[in-house]
Amino acid sequence: MNTANNSINTLYQTLGKVFGPLAALYYKAFNYNKYLAGTGFAAFITLGLFFLMVALINLGDNSLPTDNSRKLGDVIMPDRDIDTLFDNVDKPEEPDEQPEDIAQPELDLAPLAGVDVSVPKPKANFAGGGSFFRDGEYIPLFKVTPIYPRRAQERGIMGYAIVAFTITETGTVENAEPLEGMCGDPTNPETVFRPCSIFNSAASRAALKLKYKPKIVDGNAVRVDDVPHKFTFILEET
Repeated sequence: MNTANNSINTLYQTLGKVFGPLAALYYKAFNYNKYLAGTGFAAFITLGLFFLMVALINLGDNSLPTDNSRKLGDVIMPDRDIDTLFDNVDKPEEPDEQPEDIAQPELDLAPLAGVDVSVPKPKANFAGGGSFFRDGEYIPLFKVTPIYPRRAQERGIMGYAIVAFTITETGTVENAEPLEGMCGDPTNPETVFRPCSIFNSAASRAALKLKYKPKIVDGNAVRVDDVPHKFTFILEET
């Protein structure tokens, strides 16, 4: 206990020796001019705090661990020329030009007034069979109006033409040939028809554009030859 008291007394004596002259100097300055004394004391305190901060910063820097790791330098790859195996590359051959699409024939399907394109109604055979398709006669699916011949139209000629043709297994028409051509007024029952061929070509061309459901025999489609068809040509009254 005595040792502690002695240490405290020694500390007070040391501080008194250090700060005693400063305190005496401050009192003299304060008695002389209190404003000048206050300014000098504030400057002294500020300077002391500044040195204290510098000391603390130095102590903090010294306490930080030193980085002893090695740093790698920047690696710069030198420019190199890349050698290619092939200097000249052949261009691929241009493909052959594709043939232009074949234009489909235009069909004049506009109906002509007064032209009779009726066909005889076939008789269907509804007898049952063991196959998937029932047996039956050919059935027309698509009718075509023939083009009126210009020469007959200019001359006011009317009449009809009968054409015979073959219906294939797929229902198309082949081998259309004119059987009979007559000129006269089909609308007048007293007309006396005279043979003529002015409508034969138009009737044959129209017949080739017809479409049928083929004839079925024992479940299979078959050809039918010599099928007659009548095209009637009537001019519209003006």
